[in-house]
Amino acid sequence: MKLAEALILRADCQKRFAQLKSRLLTNAKVQEGDAPAEKPQDLIVELEGTSTELLDLIKRINKTNSATYVTGGGTISDALAERDALALQRAAYADLAQSAAITQGRFTRSEIKYVSTINIVKIQKRADELSKKYRELDARIQELNWQTELI
Repeated sequence: MKLAEALILRADCQKRFAQLKSRLLTNAKVQEGDAPAEKPQDLIVELEGTSTELLDLIKRINKTNSATYVTGGGTISDALAERDALALQRAAYADLAQSAAITQGRFTRSEIKYVSTINIVKIQKRADELSKKYRELDARIQELNWQTELI
């Protein structure tokens, strides 16, 4: 199985776990004299099985990410950490540019005037650079995911 397939299965397991949890909570109590729509014990068994499957997938994905090297150095785990950091930086610069660019019209001279304290063009350009680096790194990671066998 390829790493990318395992990632898809992990996402499916996480969704299935959340759905089972929701169904279990819905059927955990009923009005006296009524029966639950589904048997909570059956749902618990299915929840436990899904949890075990998810745990196995996560362990295997983490081992694979830590053991697979990316061209240029580092592991997939390192690349994922770098991608996460780029996403945080990109969001911060984009938010900063948006915040500084907001203008408020003044109707009278007594209203407060706001001015930007940063170079918005420069900040937006940095956000765009970070976005490009993020996309390129993400594409390399995705390519590796489809080439790498799951441990």
